[in-house]
Amino acid sequence: MKPFDAVKRFRIEDGKDFRLSSIDPGDTLGLDIDKDDAKEMLAAGIKRLRKLQERLYAEGKWSLLIVLQAMDAAGKDSAIEHVMSGINPQGCDVRSFKAPSPAELRHDFLWRTTRALPERGRIGIFNRSYYEEVLVVRVHKNLLAAQMLPPGLVHDEIWQERFEDIRTFENHLARSGTVVLKFFLHVSKEEQKKRFLDRIEDPDKHWKFNAGDVAEREHWDDYMNAYEDMIRHTATETTPWHVVPADSKWFSRLVIATAIVEKLEAIDPKFPEMDAAAIRAMQDARETLTAGKKSSKT
Repeated sequence: MKPFDAVKRFRIEDGKDFRLSSIDPGDTLGLDIDKDDAKEMLAAGIKRLRKLQERLYAEGKWSLLIVLQAMDAAGKDSAIEHVMSGINPQGCDVRSFKAPSPAELRHDFLWRTTRALPERGRIGIFNRSYYEEVLVVRVHKNLLAAQMLPPGLVHDEIWQERFEDIRTFENHLARSGTVVLKFFLHVSKEEQKKRFLDRIEDPDKHWKFNAGDVAEREHWDDYMNAYEDMIRHTATETTPWHVVPADSKWFSRLVIATAIVEKLEAIDPKFPEMDAAAIRAMQDARETLTAGKKSSKT
């Protein structure tokens, strides 16, 4: 995946001066390849990812949380399907967070996602996440009212406070052995329109269509402002954002796969080492099996 050594182009570690306009949704880093070549490159990345995930699972010390945020039809579901297609499902969990339930609304905004965090050795994928609390809730203020917060806690600084809460939460995860990888799939409004029309015109994709997603386009500028502010305030060296151009799905998948592989390689999980007693036990078992004898308890 050599052409993607430049994936750091889309990694935001200091969001202070970030502008969403600095990332072109149609950017492919000048890479001009056909679908077969893209599939071949992705397959190579998935092969490496599979080996790293096996070591992560076997070692059982680190966990990896992948956060996917995007506008509708940006390609979150297909990215999960294609990038994670080759890994062992026993070591991976995918959670989609839609509108909170009444029970979830009776807790703090981090509660429902905290309960779904991956165990050590596992990869967890959040299709949307606690970041919805500074996105859709910010765009639609009536959703904040539904959270039943004490009136004195709902004020002009609430979004800044939530950014602070999220930064603290993610630092806590990092210090506890959970690596957080965050991706914003940056799709253009025109490309989103094309994908919505495709869902309408293709009978096999009718099930994907939701009229409410089209209605949300009316708030496009509000969402872009919210995303930009979110990245500015929650992109850090420890938990950076990857703002991934998403108009070309093959490209966004390659960027995501490369970033995951890079992070797992940095963690460098190891297969557990066997102590002398375990090695002797295996040798004894081998002798028993090759001799065709039943093992006896000692």
